[in-house]
Amino acid sequence: MKPVYHSSINQYVLFLTIVVLLLTPIRPAYAHQPFFENPDSTQTNPLSIADPTISTALYATIDSLTDIDYYIFDAIQGSDILVSITIPQIEGQLNFAPTVAVIGPGLPANIIPAVITTDSERPNGSLILTPAEPEPFFEPFSRTSYWRRQREYVTLPKSSQYTIAVWSESDIRTGKYVLVVGDREIPGGDPDFSAKLKAYLTPIQDQPN
Repeated sequence: MKPVYHSSINQYVLFLTIVVLLLTPIRPAYAHQPFFENPDSTQTNPLSIADPTISTALYATIDSLTDIDYYIFDAIQGSDILVSITIPQIEGQLNFAPTVAVIGPGLPANIIPAVITTDSERPNGSLILTPAEPEPFFEPFSRTSYWRRQREYVTLPKSSQYTIAVWSESDIRTGKYVLVVGDREIPGGDPDFSAKLKAYLTPIQDQPN
């Protein structure tokens, strides 16, 4: 009877396993929760973010000179919440650079822009996130390209409700943007996201380049 070389067989199986793993494309799991602004989020009808620590991507549009989008969320004192704006790389969007205000109790006593409507019964401060130069990047979750304009962690000083307002003061007054709030990657979001994304990425008509 010939001896069985278990060690050699095991090494051969291990070698084949490694080869298969190396040849298999690695597709990272991206789990932020995408939603579309529908209907328009306004001061009287803001879009509510369920958990500001979970990475939530809100696909929205500034569609007129007076359009201001409002979002609300409840935060725990001391939370560091990611707030980011990205712009889809579609025609006419390169110079679209919306401004973001985080508004709520305990924030610095900055002057809130006159265009923003807030609850006058509560003493609110604000942080204004002005747009930076566009930074291009590819987003693997939606497999689309964007320009990043703002990305900042905001420390919220009180357990309270906070508001995010988004509007445009740039030369390009209308455009499409994605507001990202939170950074914990948990699956969820609009189940029809993929089907709706193509329509969302259609350029706004008559927008100057």
